[in-house]
Amino acid sequence: MSGPAPILTGFRQSVYTRVVRIALAEKGVAHDYEEHDPFAPDAQGPHPFGRVPVLRHGDFRIYETAAITDYIDRAFDGPALMPEGARPAARVAQVIGIVDAYGYWPLVRQVYSHAVYRPALGEPCSSDIITEGLASAPRVLCALDSLVEEGLVLAGGFTRADCHLAPMIAAFSDAPQGAAMLGDFPRLAAWWAAARERPSVMSTQTPLSPGGPGR
Repeated sequence: MSGPAPILTGFRQSVYTRVVRIALAEKGVAHDYEEHDPFAPDAQGPHPFGRVPVLRHGDFRIYETAAITDYIDRAFDGPALMPEGARPAARVAQVIGIVDAYGYWPLVRQVYSHAVYRPALGEPCSSDIITEGLASAPRVLCALDSLVEEGLVLAGGFTRADCHLAPMIAAFSDAPQGAAMLGDFPRLAAWWAAARERPSVMSTQTPLSPGGPGR
């Protein structure tokens, strides 16, 4: 699709902003970027619910990360981010659903935020919250590990499922406790060992800075 370059509004520490940045990198889409801190006082921004990311493409504005990556895949040239076939496509949607509904909170908001992010910024953190996250994480990791084993997704080709999952596992494994637990799920760990070396994943790493791991 021709037209002006899309504009991504995001927060540099947001795992969901990184999802979109990975998708744009995989498609080779040149874009502009606007930083918006959703945690700042009275920071509404372009998202009606005060979150990030938001993508603008000409007069079209879209929010919600899964909707954005679907649009990016359909609207721009480049390698397809969805596999052919009903079952592989359904598994992509399933991985995205697992990440959003069950993975983000324990992996990112509990373990990563309180074991890595908050300590790095000198902010209060809670060992109880880390423990809660670590207690919930195995069910999520087990479900994903079984999908890797099945081979319809997270198994070679790079899809929207990989785009959505990579930032979550990156954050979780930044915590020593998370990295140790990931090792208990060898197929998922092998997927991450390969995914973390992908140029789109490497180029979207962001050093810690003030703010938070918001979506």
